[in-house]
Amino acid sequence: MTRLVCLPFGGSGAAFFHPWSAFADDLEIVPMRLPGRERLIDVEPYRSVHEAVDAFVDDLGDPGDVVLFGHSVGAVLAYELAHRLPSVRHVFVSGSPGPSSVRPHEIRASVREDDDAFLAQVQVLSGHVDQALYHPDLRELLLPALRADVTMHENYVPSTTEPLSVPITALRGTGDELVAAEDIREWAAFTTAGFDAVEIPGAHMYVVDSGEAMMNLIQNAIRSDSVV
Repeated sequence: MTRLVCLPFGGSGAAFFHPWSAFADDLEIVPMRLPGRERLIDVEPYRSVHEAVDAFVDDLGDPGDVVLFGHSVGAVLAYELAHRLPSVRHVFVSGSPGPSSVRPHEIRASVREDDDAFLAQVQVLSGHVDQALYHPDLRELLLPALRADVTMHENYVPSTTEPLSVPITALRGTGDELVAAEDIREWAAFTTAGFDAVEIPGAHMYVVDSGEAMMNLIQNAIRSDSVV
């Protein structure tokens, strides 16, 4: 069975993607884990996309046929991972401009601000903050990973701009104020095998409430690939 390798967005963990398995008919859901959260809570989080991808390659070994999905920072993680794996069928990137674009920088200064100011900026820009971050004890555990993920995303420079030889589908929420429609169309330059841009109702973090819709879209696209 083809595996859907899911790359985490800022501050998230593997657990976010587990419910997607309920809607998966043709794919095995394989969420990747970043340190600094969940069972790796005591491990120092990465601050480099390339360091994270090196670890993912080691974790996956020979994964067989895979499809990749990533939202926000997960999109560039998916792009970099696609260049490293031997058998990728399709890449789904969400809520992110193309790899060569400067990452959204509005939170950059806030990485050095106090916790409340930082979370307020994240809330304004993304439209979503994990409510656990407002609990004092949980905040102390979870906030370092979110700050590290923001740093990882905003400092990202692609390892290559060589187009992939697999299809790319780029997605965004229709109400996303952080990533515009023209931003996701930048991904067309990074594939030689077909490109589609799709908008789904919602803001930047539309994925939080769209698990079933996402799985239907991904599986339909994979089936279409198979009959082309």
